[in-house]
Amino acid sequence: MKVAILGTGALGGVIAGCLADTRAELVCVSRGRSAELIESGLAIFTPEGPMEMIPGERYFLIDSEKGPLEEIVCGSCDVAIVAGKANSTSSLSSIAEDILSENGVAVSIQNGLGHAEIIASRVGWDSVIGGSTTHSAWRDGEGSVHWTGRGSIFLGTMDGSEPDPTTSEFVSLLEEAGLNPKWSSDIEKEIWRKLMINVAINPICAIAGVRNGALSQIPELWAQSLEAMREAGSVARASGIDLGVMDNEEYLRKVVTATSENRVSMLQDLMAGRKTEIDFLCGAVVSKGEKLGIPTPRNEVLLALVRGIEMSQHHE
Repeated sequence: MKVAILGTGALGGVIAGCLADTRAELVCVSRGRSAELIESGLAIFTPEGPMEMIPGERYFLIDSEKGPLEEIVCGSCDVAIVAGKANSTSSLSSIAEDILSENGVAVSIQNGLGHAEIIASRVGWDSVIGGSTTHSAWRDGEGSVHWTGRGSIFLGTMDGSEPDPTTSEFVSLLEEAGLNPKWSSDIEKEIWRKLMINVAINPICAIAGVRNGALSQIPELWAQSLEAMREAGSVARASGIDLGVMDNEEYLRKVVTATSENRVSMLQDLMAGRKTEIDFLCGAVVSKGEKLGIPTPRNEVLLALVRGIEMSQHHE
């Protein structure tokens, strides 16, 4: 099976590194400086501490800034995993369209909502499966990937149908890679549950400039996180998502404890002067809330503050 990782950053790097230990043929798509950093190999620090080095010859590297794809990879991949930042989904979907074989499938494991729809606009709904992940990772300035927490990868068709042969083989491959895949008959529920965690942790840690663990140590921050999460849950339920029995505070505390030393990607983006994923997180909650008549004042404030920080970095 030939698998393309579109956006070989932190989580994309974890997936590439794990798949490198399987029978899969790998194509890694990155761009510019990021592509240069992994050209000769990919360094991954595992959750248990040891570093693994994936040699550059183990994967076919594509720098998406260098023009059209080479003919040799067009139409060659069975699976395209879209793992880039939320604001890159449109461009990565275009690459997925070119790189997938006739019966290939594309899956997004990105943060936020709406990625499946964007991808489907290029490859068609029959070639899209939904995804979400609880693995956590960050990448340092030298391109090394720090895999900070083992989790799961949830996969499922958007209509709740059973996996086709290609998807079944892909799930088996992820199992072989040690990535703990789980097939879901309601993948939208898993995507929303991840979104609820994202809005509770990412913007607040980014604005406050703290690691995840600080949320449970500072009561005022914890209260903001819980309220942002509660609002997202209300919008999800109003959208027809069955979240099941869920204790928000217990669920959030479990995630914060497991990722206490993490510095969220949104904070890293703000520190580096990059655009964040806030529009696909709090922005998505606010937008859907407005359409459904569900008030989301906490998410509105977080959205405004992060946008303001982004803008301030481009002014004297």
